[in-house]
Amino acid sequence: MSTLPLVVKLGGAALECNETLGKLFGALQKVQQQSRRSIVVVHGGGYLVDELLGKLELTSTKKAGLRVTPAEHIPYVTGALAGTANKMLQGEAIKSGLSTVGLALADGGLCKVEQLDPELGNVGKASAGNPELLQAILATQCLPIISSIGLTNSGEMMNVNADQAAVAVASALDAELVLLSDVSGVLDGKGHLLESLNSQQADELIKGQVITDGMIVKVNAALQAAKDLGRPIQVASWRYPEKLAQLFAGQNVGTQFLPQ
Repeated sequence: MSTLPLVVKLGGAALECNETLGKLFGALQKVQQQSRRSIVVVHGGGYLVDELLGKLELTSTKKAGLRVTPAEHIPYVTGALAGTANKMLQGEAIKSGLSTVGLALADGGLCKVEQLDPELGNVGKASAGNPELLQAILATQCLPIISSIGLTNSGEMMNVNADQAAVAVASALDAELVLLSDVSGVLDGKGHLLESLNSQQADELIKGQVITDGMIVKVNAALQAAKDLGRPIQVASWRYPEKLAQLFAGQNVGTQFLPQ
């Protein structure tokens, strides 16, 4: 089993299912007890943002898969992600017997965040910062649960894509990364799960229309993450809770994306 810290990115519909979250944190608790491995959870929570903006009758749009976040929206987005989603996940972790700390990307200078594109509003790009506070928390056997909200050097709140936030956290910690998704990984033309994938193989599968539509975005993002970290990362599904303990213990249960 690897002794490197493990960053687990959690997002999508997983946050809407308490049963799934219970099993996920149960598996994390088991691994933490058995191996004493340092584990960090990074999360989004788009459905909570959609719900809140809908209730406030504010229209939300996306551009190239990223939520356009005008300055007048960012307090609500921050409340939904760093507030409601973060505390909801902490609650589920506590129910599973874990000791937790809720954080955001700015805490302890963990990630540096700057505005990604003025046209997207308060959407940030995160890069590795100072991991000392996070390492000190991990030394206490606590599970840090980090929202994808960051702050710029001028103190402006920024909404960071959760996958990209997880890469920045993993980079700061020199950790392994698992992106938990609603898909099991990448399938070949016969519907079999591919154990590993590099950029050349991915290009061939895209050209052959085996990888299509939204999956192209996921695959390219995962390959970029592996390249940025300089080590393989894994994309696996949260839909099979019985496999999560194996996954957190370092086994490959999804598709490994290779950095070359």
